[in-house]
Amino acid sequence: MKLEEYKKVQKAAKEVHAQLCAFIDAKSTEQSIAEKAVELMLHQGISETWYYDTPAFVLLGSRSCLSVSGKDYVPSDEAVGETNLITVDLSPMTGDVWGDCARSFYVEGGVCTTRPQSAAFKEGSAAELELHRLMKEFVSPSTKFSELFEFGNRKIQALGYENLDFLGNLGHSIETAPSKRRFIDASCHEQLGAVKFFTFEPHIKKVQSNWGFKHENIYYFDHDGSVLEL
Repeated sequence: MKLEEYKKVQKAAKEVHAQLCAFIDAKSTEQSIAEKAVELMLHQGISETWYYDTPAFVLLGSRSCLSVSGKDYVPSDEAVGETNLITVDLSPMTGDVWGDCARSFYVEGGVCTTRPQSAAFKEGSAAELELHRLMKEFVSPSTKFSELFEFGNRKIQALGYENLDFLGNLGHSIETAPSKRRFIDASCHEQLGAVKFFTFEPHIKKVQSNWGFKHENIYYFDHDGSVLEL
């Protein structure tokens, strides 16, 4: 399964996220943030991406609610400003080993943080973490992709949010080619345990609000059937 290789690539993505906030300010744009993320990934020794030549998928402001394929993504040159929400989705690759990691960054008073103080940002951040916690309690190797889709969307609605994904899914399997991915959607009835790794990546917004939140990790099952974060 090359577990350690996958851990290494995913760790690199998480390290870039940990560093990126320091480079985001009121004058930053989707373009400049994406370029910095690529630069930081190069410092991690990774120059490839598996996602349609889009190594860093950055959305901010009203575009944080935008859901579009990487095939159609064009970064904006709109400045972050004093108050904003930025989502950054990284898809590094080394050989045929993928990483996939998304985080939300918050700008308050022109300063970027991952621990926001405003009520809307705090609530959205907490909702993402709660969805991941609930998912880990729910799944087992025998859980079907479609069952997790139904469960996840029920929990999103119960929290007062809506699923923004343009395909309606909540994640996908980690493969060796994008076309081979199996999605956490209503039509995939395979068991999660049939794949080596899967992502969970709710893209959500509070009903009647303007901010779209993302938080993505890769998960897998150990020999005891417990779900673990990569």
